[in-house]
Amino acid sequence: MKKTLVLFLSLIRFVCSGQTIAQTDFPTHPRLMLLKGEENTIIENIAKDKSWAKIHAVILAESNKFLKEPELERIQIGRRLLSVSREAIRRIFFLSYAYRITKEPKYLEKAEKEMLKIAQFSDWNPSHFLDVAEMTLGVSIGYDWLYNDLSATSRNIIEEAILKKGIEPSLNPEYNSWLKASHNWNQVCNAGISFGAIAIQEDTPELTKTILERAISSIKLPMEDFQPDGAYPEGYSYWDYGTSFNVLFINALQKIFNNDFGLIKSPGFLKTAAYFEHMIGTSGLSFNYSDAGNDTGLSPAMFWFAAQKKQVELLFNEKTYLDSPENMAGNRLLPAAMIWGASLGFENISAPKELTWTGQGKNPVVMMRTSWTDSEAIFVGFKAGSPSVNHGHMDVGSFVLDAQGERWAMDFGMQNYNSLESKGVALWDKTQNSQRWDIYRYNNLAHNTLTFDNKYQVVEGKAEIEKTTTDENFLSVQSDISAVFKNQINSAKRGIVIVDKSYVVFQDEIETSDSARTLKWTMVTPAKVKILNDQSAELKINNKTMNMNILGLKNAKLKTWSTTPTHDYDALNPGTKIIGFEVIIPPNSRKNYAVIISQEKIKKPKLKPLKNW
Repeated sequence: MKKTLVLFLSLIRFVCSGQTIAQTDFPTHPRLMLLKGEENTIIENIAKDKSWAKIHAVILAESNKFLKEPELERIQIGRRLLSVSREAIRRIFFLSYAYRITKEPKYLEKAEKEMLKIAQFSDWNPSHFLDVAEMTLGVSIGYDWLYNDLSATSRNIIEEAILKKGIEPSLNPEYNSWLKASHNWNQVCNAGISFGAIAIQEDTPELTKTILERAISSIKLPMEDFQPDGAYPEGYSYWDYGTSFNVLFINALQKIFNNDFGLIKSPGFLKTAAYFEHMIGTSGLSFNYSDAGNDTGLSPAMFWFAAQKKQVELLFNEKTYLDSPENMAGNRLLPAAMIWGASLGFENISAPKELTWTGQGKNPVVMMRTSWTDSEAIFVGFKAGSPSVNHGHMDVGSFVLDAQGERWAMDFGMQNYNSLESKGVALWDKTQNSQRWDIYRYNNLAHNTLTFDNKYQVVEGKAEIEKTTTDENFLSVQSDISAVFKNQINSAKRGIVIVDKSYVVFQDEIETSDSARTLKWTMVTPAKVKILNDQSAELKINNKTMNMNILGLKNAKLKTWSTTPTHDYDALNPGTKIIGFEVIIPPNSRKNYAVIISQEKIKKPKLKPLKNW
C-alpha cells in the first residue's frame, strides 16, 4: 500500500544535528525488538533458568486468559482512551510473544482479532496523544511480529490503521506539541509513532525516514532532563513510563541500524538506572514523591540498562519481584524483559555496594539506607527541587522514612487525574495561584515539610542538594530550601542524618525576617499515634514501635491532624494522619531544632549546627 505524503512530509522535516537515517534496506519482518531467530535464546533461557521460566509462565497464563475475553472496545474515560491503549499493548505484546515462542495458532488468531477490532475504532483519540502513541506501539508490534502469518487482507487493514490513526495525526500541529516537550509525553509519543513507522517501512520508506529523524532530534529534549546524575524530574512512576518508552525507541534504532545515534551518551542517561534502583525503600515501597503512584514492581527497562552497562546488580530489586510473579501480570511491557535480559542471568546478582545515591538536576533527590539486605534497615528518601517541574507537588524539603520493614513517614502521591478533571479542577495550571495547589495532596500542608503561616510554597522556587556524607554511621543530606519560602522567611535549611544505623535526626535551621511567623512541621504517617507528652510520641504499625521526640523547641507541642480533606474533589486518605507541631518564631530570630525518630528510646543528642555535620 504505497502512499504519497509529500504535504505531510514537508511539515515535519527536521534537521537532525547532522545525523540522518541512511536509505538502506530495513530488515525483513520481524524487525522490532526481536529479530527472526532470536527467539531461540529466550527458549534456551526458559529451559535452564527458573527465573526466566517464571516470567514466561506469567505471559503465557495471561495470554490464555485473553483467549476467553471479548475484543477491546473503544471506551473513553473523560478525555482519555489511555486505559484501552495500554490494555491493547498488553494483549497484543503478550499474545505475539506467546505465538513466536510456542507457535500455537490460538495466540496468533486472538492477536489478529484484537488488531482488526482496534483498526475499526473511529480514531485513537489524538486530542490526548498518549492514547494514540501507545495504541500505535501495541498494534505495530503485533503487525510486525506476526506479519508473515497474517492474511493479506488483515495486513492491509492494520497497516492502514497504523498510518491513518497513528502516524498521520502526529504530523498535525494540532496534536504534536509533544515534539517540543521535555517530559514523558515526548518519550512515549516519539517511541509509539516511530514503532508504527518502522513497522510499515516497506510501503512508506520516505515517511519512515522522516519520522525517525524527527524523533531522534526531538527525544533529545527530555533526555537532557537526566543530567547530570540520572535523577528523573517526574519521579518513580513516570521514570518507569517515560524512560521505558525512551529505551524502546533507542532499542529499535539499535536493532535496525546497530546505531543509537549518540542518544545513550546523553549525560546522565545511563546513570539513571541506579536512581531507579535506589528509589525502592527497605519497606518495599517506592519513594513516591510528586505525581507518583504507590505501585512498585519489575521494570523491563532495567534489563536493558543492566545489559547495556554490563551491571547485573542493577537487577537486585527485579530479582526480588520474581518471588511474587503473579504481580507482574499487569505489566504491559513484560515481554521486553525476556528480550532485553536475554544475555543476563539471575544467579550472580548481588546487592549494590553504595548505601546512598544523590542526584542533582531539575528535581534533586537523595536516598540513604543502612543496608540492602537487612529487612529491618532504615531508609530515608529526601527531595529538594521545585514545584514547577512537570507533575510536581509543593513537596520541597519532604522525605519518606522506612524502618523495621514498614513505612513510617509517607507521601500520598498522585490523585487520579480524571477524578479531578471531571469536577472541573484546573489540575494542569501550575501558576502560583492555580487551583492545582488547593488540591489536598498537592500542597505543602499535606507533605513532610514546612509551612509558614499556612502559606503555600513558591512555585518557581528551587532547592539544591548542598551537602551529603557517606560514612555508614553518619549518612546525611543537607539542603537550603529557602527559595520556596521567598517573602515568608529569610532562610530555611534542612538536614537529615541516619546516626549509627539506629536513629534519624530531621534538623531545621530557620531565620525569620521582620515579622513573626508560625512554623508548622508536618509528617504524614499510617501509624497509630500516641502522644506521650508535649515533645514525645509513640508510633505503632503492626506491633512495631518507633519513638518521636522534639529537640531544641521547648514551647513546641506535638499534635495530630486529620487527613480528611475539605473539598469534594479531593480523594480520601483513610488510615492516615499527620503528626507535627506549630510554633511561633519571633521576628529577626534564628531557631535550630530537630525531630528525632528512633526504634529504641535514646538519650537526646546535642544539636550541632548543620555546617558542622
